Amino acid sequence: MAYTIYLSGEIHSDWREQIKQGIADKQLDIEVLTPITDHHSSDHVGVDILGEEDKGFWKDHKAAKINALRTNNYISRSDMVIVRFGEKYKQWNAAFDAGLAIGMGIPVITLHSPELTHPLKEIDAAALAVTETPQQVVEILSYISQD
Repeated sequence: MAYTIYLSGEIHSDWREQIKQGIADKQLDIEVLTPITDHHSSDHVGVDILGEEDKGFWKDHKAAKINALRTNNYISRSDMVIVRFGEKYKQWNAAFDAGLAIGMGIPVITLHSPELTHPLKEIDAAALAVTETPQQVVEILSYISQD
């Protein structure tokens, strides 16, 4: 069975590449969609396209809206959303993406360390799987892809 997945969340590690490589290694029929992961491009898209702002709030507002065009489209096209919560930064956008997907009836798999279990308990409760490694995500994808 073919799937489309969206990989949301933390952008400071290679977890997306690990999942993509695992999908390729297992020859799974899965299309992978992602946000723009270049931090500078994502943060500056609004002012780069629409012009400079005097206040950081409006710079961020423009970028968030333009990034939401991509994110909302990709999540709505997905069969499931994998949401990675990293250690170093608070991924509020990842929490939003998880809630958006769940609200659309799209299954969510969370990916985070055990140390984040308590703060993410509500999101994990709504997820259909809670994982700690990209390899666990790949194994789930492999399992559900079986004929």
